Amino acid sequence: MSYQPAYIQGLLDGFLKGTVSVPYFLLQHYAKLNLNETEMLLILQLYAFQDKENKDFPTPDEIKARMHAPLELVIKSLQRLIKEQYIQIDDGVDPLTGVQYEKYNLRPLFERMARLYADHAQGDHASAVSHTETGDRGNETVQRVDSIYKIFEQEFGRPLSPMELETISQWLDRDSYSEPLILAALKEAVFSGKVHFRYIDRILLEWSRNRITTPEQAKEYVQKFRGR
Repeated sequence: MSYQPAYIQGLLDGFLKGTVSVPYFLLQHYAKLNLNETEMLLILQLYAFQDKENKDFPTPDEIKARMHAPLELVIKSLQRLIKEQYIQIDDGVDPLTGVQYEKYNLRPLFERMARLYADHAQGDHASAVSHTETGDRGNETVQRVDSIYKIFEQEFGRPLSPMELETISQWLDRDSYSEPLILAALKEAVFSGKVHFRYIDRILLEWSRNRITTPEQAKEYVQKFRGR
């Protein structure tokens, strides 16, 4: 099983557009990205300069002023991040003033983060399935688990965010909801015109409280509820 480029692109768009929390993700996974604490904090400072202060190319002195690190270490860390292609420096010309400018581009880092999350999510589900399924049957189960993401993305009309993917993972692994039951809850949410994860989660919780474990039981319960 492998995630399609469109899936990874969706995660990347989330980082670039700010719909996915870069600081939180980076704090969780910077070690897996082979970053040390100084480099991680430096990246967060660059992100804050750009995202909150509209300053695309802060100087090493400006970065140092916000860190407990000597200027030499800040410069050395910047150089490594650029050399190892975590960040890059873009050149451009302002179309209105004609003035040349430079800016830090964090896209290479975001691409690594998106691939890391996709690989992590894929590995979790493959591992979970391997404990209960083997051989050809196991491969079929992995494909079914992968398909639930695609079905959700089709209904939502967009790639799912990392937090939404994690929610589905928790439904499957932590709450032990079956895939057919989750898809039945999605169908009910679509029918009700409330296609968002909180509503789907409430449906699943309500069904669980009423000991509903199959789509057939869910259908019968919904029909009784609507007939009140």
